[in-house]
Amino acid sequence: MIANMRTVASQISQRLSRAENTADPKFGTFAGVFVPTVITILGAIMYLRLGWVVGNAGLGGALLIILLAHVITVSTGLAVSSIATNIRVGAGGAFSIISQSLGLEMGGSISVPLYLAQGVSTALYIFAFAEGWQRIFPGSYPSLVVFTAFALVFIIAFISAKLASRIQFFILAVIGFSLFSALLAAFPTTRRPGLTVTPLLWGRFSDGNFWQIFAVFFPAVTGIMAGISLSGDLRHPRKSIPKGTLGATGVTLFIYLALAYWLSRVATTEELLRNTTVMVDKAFFSWAILAGLLGATFSSALGSLLAAPRVLQALGKHKVLPFGDYFARETEEGEPRQALIVTGVVALAALLFALRGGGLNAIAPLITMFFLITYFMLNAVVFIEQMLGMVSFRPTFAIPKIVPAVGMIGCLFVMFLVNPAFSLVAIMVTLGIYGYLLRRQLQTPWEDVRSGLFLAVAEWATERVSRMPQAPERTWSPNVLAPVTSTKSLTGSYRFLRAMAKPQGAVHALGIYPPGRRQQVADLAGLAQAFEEDGLYGRCTLLEEPDFVAGTGAAMEVLSSVFFRPNILFLPILGDNHRDGVDELLARATDYGMGIVLFARNITVELGREQVINVWVREQSPEWKLGLRLANLDLAVLLAYQIARNWHGRINLCMTVTDAEIQERANQFLRELFSLARLPRNTSAYVTVGAFWDVLPQAPRGDLSIFGLQTTPDLNFVEKISTTLSASCIFVRDSGNESALA
Repeated sequence: MIANMRTVASQISQRLSRAENTADPKFGTFAGVFVPTVITILGAIMYLRLGWVVGNAGLGGALLIILLAHVITVSTGLAVSSIATNIRVGAGGAFSIISQSLGLEMGGSISVPLYLAQGVSTALYIFAFAEGWQRIFPGSYPSLVVFTAFALVFIIAFISAKLASRIQFFILAVIGFSLFSALLAAFPTTRRPGLTVTPLLWGRFSDGNFWQIFAVFFPAVTGIMAGISLSGDLRHPRKSIPKGTLGATGVTLFIYLALAYWLSRVATTEELLRNTTVMVDKAFFSWAILAGLLGATFSSALGSLLAAPRVLQALGKHKVLPFGDYFARETEEGEPRQALIVTGVVALAALLFALRGGGLNAIAPLITMFFLITYFMLNAVVFIEQMLGMVSFRPTFAIPKIVPAVGMIGCLFVMFLVNPAFSLVAIMVTLGIYGYLLRRQLQTPWEDVRSGLFLAVAEWATERVSRMPQAPERTWSPNVLAPVTSTKSLTGSYRFLRAMAKPQGAVHALGIYPPGRRQQVADLAGLAQAFEEDGLYGRCTLLEEPDFVAGTGAAMEVLSSVFFRPNILFLPILGDNHRDGVDELLARATDYGMGIVLFARNITVELGREQVINVWVREQSPEWKLGLRLANLDLAVLLAYQIARNWHGRINLCMTVTDAEIQERANQFLRELFSLARLPRNTSAYVTVGAFWDVLPQAPRGDLSIFGLQTTPDLNFVEKISTTLSASCIFVRDSGNESALA
């Protein structure tokens, strides 16, 4: 059946395409934005629920509901109009706008509920059509009317958007005449008494509180998405979206205010509450209202069924959803048939739900939440762009910052007043989709402002922090500078660096190469990317310099003045490599306030089981006092804690003493260190009496041993320790900015 429909639809669509006066099949402002927006806004709620709103809230309450709803919609319309004049709006409307500003992940997380809202809206308008139909034919079966209307709407949408557009012109004329019929009824005649009822200023809210009535009314003003979602079918979306959206919003606001006043003056409160088709009874031509009702609701259903598949198609094109290639397909005439079929299933499911759950009033609040989330993000996009003040944001239609701010606050306020529980669920679902899309690492085909947003926050924070008293001990995290002359020399230290710096630290790989030898460090960027993939911030800099020591010294001097400067100089010590000039590098690191880590990697056992870290503490005679600063022990303890946390291992605090009489005092010192440094509970203390070189081979077996580094390093001493232990070791010196006890 679907295959036959496709064949017929293709033939009709081709005939329509040949019949166009222009070779450009896209829509202009009037046909593409203004008409679908007006028809969608002046639809089911206006004909069937506006009188009910006035009956519950009174004239004053109804006007307040209309104005409040339009505050949110107008601010969103202004925000969308502004951002549309700053970017090239692609297919998908709100999805395109949000994605180009905050990335595909955010655009997708918002557009999935937007798509569902538009798909479910089709069911709302079908139910409204059925209510109008039953007014003309009271004996008809509601379910039969609902499914017949849905089938007809689906077939028209399946054939061509052009055909649907032409039908909408006719329906707009019908709606216009129905409103004219209401206007005529305002004047007294022999048939109609005119405006004779004294309106109730504030209603009794018989069918719910103020916000529940608002929730039923709000879908009336969500029609702006009907035009915006057709952005991919517009000739000039940058011009058409602002003009069509704002024009339609202004016209429909006036109509709603006028109709609310008219209803309050032509019908009593009891009539407004009891009779959902009261406009039919009170208009000059009853049949005109019925025709407008049927036409508007049918056209609104058609508009939603046209807009939603285009959002789904855009999501598919950018691989936001699984089976994206299927959703992204379109016919030669540009019709998203596969996306339309899926949307039809969604709308049909909503129809079945509504038939079991209470009809129109059961669906309306659900749609309200979906649209409010989308409106919030559209306003947030513009507000963020405005606050960043970036030169790339220069819309030709500028608006004050207060406009999107009001829209954002209004959306959140209304969401939680209408239904707090569902608001939280909707927000959690949106965040869940966002988290899922982040893990998929989508490839964005355009630049967005996320980096600018974080840069602006960083600049703001940097400025504030620079004015505050410095407290490096409380904010310390390992920020490692690792200079190398080849990528291979850093690859061997990869696992150790990851364990030392993850999760809050960073590794800055510095590749130093002589002229013409760039290839030996060319793939260092790939290693930095590997750190990123492992959840650690990694970056890479390549420097042409024949002298390794001079190049490293120059890099330390330059980086010492930046805000997020390296605080640890990391040097792998392998045999005789890099021995020349090490003393000079270590002295320079001290001058620039950097800690030092020399890594003596045992190429046989490497890091062993990555479980046990031995921290060697020198004897503290005669004071044995623990102050805020430890004697070249702070960095050792902090690194031990970092590594043990990442290895899920344990720490041994080791000490040798030459006198058995002070052994207990040494144990007490290590226990105090364990307590004040807040080390893990499985930390152990080992104090051994004897000469250091005699005790060293008998120490508890460790996968990594940490020693303090002398002020004047003796690399032979370093090598002797590594050889004696037959294990990987690091030798560290504090910079003075660390504190294990802070």
